[in-house]
Amino acid sequence: MAANWYPIVDANTCINCNTCLDFCVHGVYKAGESAPEVVNPGACVEFCRGCSKICPNEAITYFGDD
Repeated sequence: MAANWYPIVDANTCINCNTCLDFCVHGVYKAGESAPEVVNPGACVEFCRGCSKICPNEAITYFGDD
């Protein structure tokens, strides 16, 4: 699991469809009012990028990417 690499959801771009929350089986996200919240970043599988690939609005980037 990643300690220094995890998703960041852009609440301005996110349409709050919760696709990333439903996709991630590692419990990284929880439902939020305007966008899913990253509540367990350490559980993210380093360099997975699965949630960003399925995000319909390209609202997910990653802390730790250059």
